[in-house]
Amino acid sequence: MKAAGAILCVVLALAAGYFVFKYEFSSTPGSGASPAQAIDVTGVKSDLLAIGQAERAYLTSKGSYASLDQLHQDGDLPFSSADRRGYHYDVTAEDGTHFKITATPSDPAKKDWPTLGIDETMQIQQQ
Repeated sequence: MKAAGAILCVVLALAAGYFVFKYEFSSTPGSGASPAQAIDVTGVKSDLLAIGQAERAYLTSKGSYASLDQLHQDGDLPFSSADRRGYHYDVTAEDGTHFKITATPSDPAKKDWPTLGIDETMQIQQQ
């Protein structure tokens, strides 16, 4: 009887471990996003952070925030196009004290993908 109880405890412990593993480690970011989407969205987030850092550097040197074209002209961005990874980047610099960068899917195959944004707080938001 003790052996049956021990086996039952082992089976229950393995089942609990399986469900914890499945819940914690097998979920993908973005609620079931494909691997390609997860990779591209991570790249877009990295681009947003790079543009945000370029805005901060521009503010330090010029005293205001810049448009995307001005950041390209000054050479503060690691890429040269407003369209990248199937997303279009748009920078709005409000009165030189605030900025908002929005990354919107421009590729028709990515129309259901998230629109992402960042502002002077350097926090990425999904819209």
